[in-house]
Amino acid sequence: MKRTIVVMPGDGIGSIVVPEALRVLEAAGLDAAYVPAEIGWACWLRDGDALPRRTIDLLAEQKLGLLGAITSKPPAAAEAELPSHLKGRGLKYASPILALRQHFGLDVCLRPCRSFPGNPTNFVRRSADGSIEEPPLDIVIFRQNTEGLYAGVEWTDPPTEVRRALALHPKFAAFTGVAGRDLAVTARIVTRDACTKILDAAFRYASAHGIQTVALAEKPNVLRETSGLFEAVARDVARSWPAIALSVVNIDALFMDLARRPEAHRVIVASNLFGDILSDAVAGLTGGPGFACSANIGGSVAIFEPSHGSAPNRAAAGVPIVNPIAAILAGALLAEHCGAPDVATRIREAIATVVAQGRVRTYDMLRMRAGPEVLTRGAAGTRQMADAIVAKLGGR
Repeated sequence: MKRTIVVMPGDGIGSIVVPEALRVLEAAGLDAAYVPAEIGWACWLRDGDALPRRTIDLLAEQKLGLLGAITSKPPAAAEAELPSHLKGRGLKYASPILALRQHFGLDVCLRPCRSFPGNPTNFVRRSADGSIEEPPLDIVIFRQNTEGLYAGVEWTDPPTEVRRALALHPKFAAFTGVAGRDLAVTARIVTRDACTKILDAAFRYASAHGIQTVALAEKPNVLRETSGLFEAVARDVARSWPAIALSVVNIDALFMDLARRPEAHRVIVASNLFGDILSDAVAGLTGGPGFACSANIGGSVAIFEPSHGSAPNRAAAGVPIVNPIAAILAGALLAEHCGAPDVATRIREAIATVVAQGRVRTYDMLRMRAGPEVLTRGAAGTRQMADAIVAKLGGR
């Protein structure tokens, strides 16, 4: 059955990389129709709302979305940029991708980080004999996507009722004398149901791919209640998967081990903030933001995106130099999710061939500082990289 995909280029370089991802999906043979939808900063400046109702309705109808990138700014800066007729109306900027995750219950964020042989930005280390090692990496982060410190339950100058509730905890005694304007509070919310969903998804993935261990990266020795609940749920879920070991590791210890021997890790589960930071760090071992993609998966709706930001300065440069591979890999994840694994395989194999041959490399792969001049120094532009991938798929 032909799929319909809601395409949301969003802000900045999103409008540059998403068309290339669509071109690659077409060349790889995905049978799909595409419907455009607005999201992001331009909507905020026009309407005071970064997430139009029509976009929500389209996603509810079609169930599949491909997102480019989102610009987010702190509340004061966001309000300051509103046109005069929208100022003073109490409008509050909220990240539209966070809103979509919560609206559609996109609890599972899957972020695969795989190294492509021949990529000069892959992780390397010096061995004991002085030789250079480049271990192949295939690490998948499962990030809880709707709760934790990103749930949005926070206050600056908390209301009296909130302060009264906080005062019930003896540890809050040290803060009772802090003036409201000098106090900000964010709640870290963790529920058994959401923990169960993300852990079950991780164990299912490990089972399907023959992976023998799932690691939970939390901090239960300090965050005793929230990380403690996460660990308790992990042990409950693990009982249903006796062939797969559960490893519980403190998040800081995991980062240290990733810097030394990242190849020892395959599937890692973390709460929202920890997973966000962790997936960016692991992406840095496997090529950087130009290769990092993610899937936001719920019960009925799924949205796929490159993990990089909108990089408005890159978009404004006038010359498209950004690496489109992250968006193209997001398209491969989408194809896999909607029942076309052969399309996803063809895309990844085409990327692997282009990277291994080394004739076409964007500025980030060459470790150049971004700027239009990189094209005169041997770097490929956005279109040239996508052209090379399309050519390996048999397209033009």
